[in-house]
Amino acid sequence: MASLNLPPAALKLFIIDGKQAVFDVLRNKMILLTPEEWVRQHFVHFLISDKKYPQSLMGNEILLTLNGMKKRCDTVVYKKDLTPLVIIEYKAPHIKITQEVFNQICRYNFVLKVNYLIVSNGINHYCCKMNYENKTYTFLKEIPLYSELD
Repeated sequence: MASLNLPPAALKLFIIDGKQAVFDVLRNKMILLTPEEWVRQHFVHFLISDKKYPQSLMGNEILLTLNGMKKRCDTVVYKKDLTPLVIIEYKAPHIKITQEVFNQICRYNFVLKVNYLIVSNGINHYCCKMNYENKTYTFLKEIPLYSELD
């Protein structure tokens, strides 16, 4: 798999029926290893180990309903009271982060109304903080520690 702009992660990789799989610590099961999943697993490990995000307050492939259609957020991070705090959208390393990617995560945010949106292709990472009072957002220079989120 591609080299990423993330710290190395001790992923548990397996071969199942001739296909490479990875153990997802959030879903607690084996997942087919695709380029996007490679990014997700490294990013989740980065958040847990480097940014001190509690594993118990994170979920992968979170189902939501948007305009009557079922959608899945790649990762959602929750506050201690279990209200959504961060939505994270992943793309494979060869996929550029475009306005359409941000439009996708913004559509999910119509439902969840989180304070932070993160988009990563494993090479480039973007984090913005929402300001609902002023109807604006601010891009942050780096991904905040969990203790810095509000």
